Amino acid sequence: MKQRVPVTQIMSKDLVTLNPTQSLYDAEKLFNKHSIRHIPVVEGERIVGVISRSDLLRISFADLNENEETVDSVVYDMYTIPQVMTRVPVSVESDATVKEVAEMLAKQSFHSIPVVDNGKLVGIVTTTDLINYLLEQY
Repeated sequence: MKQRVPVTQIMSKDLVTLNPTQSLYDAEKLFNKHSIRHIPVVEGERIVGVISRSDLLRISFADLNENEETVDSVVYDMYTIPQVMTRVPVSVESDATVKEVAEMLAKQSFHSIPVVDNGKLVGIVTTTDLINYLLEQY
């Protein structure tokens, strides 16, 4: 396996983002439209959090017996993105290696890490990115 491969070689650079004033409806639309599971929440170019599809599922899981759209509507109207997102997430700089990121993700309960240089969000790396990278090695 290659040594010292920078995370920039496997991270997503074409980012879909939200800002804190958008709604959970906006988040769900972006998750569905782009078939993604993690969205950085930014103020300008500065990352303030990450919201995941799991975060939305967790808050809407409350009532499985109801009509799915009704539950989402009620729950999505009760919460804001800042209330649901993970605030100021762990991040790495673009010179971090794939190995370093893999070690971080293996030890934590989250599945994505924003890549930030000089306070600016430049990418995001996910467990799926890591798995695809490992598959390319074989």
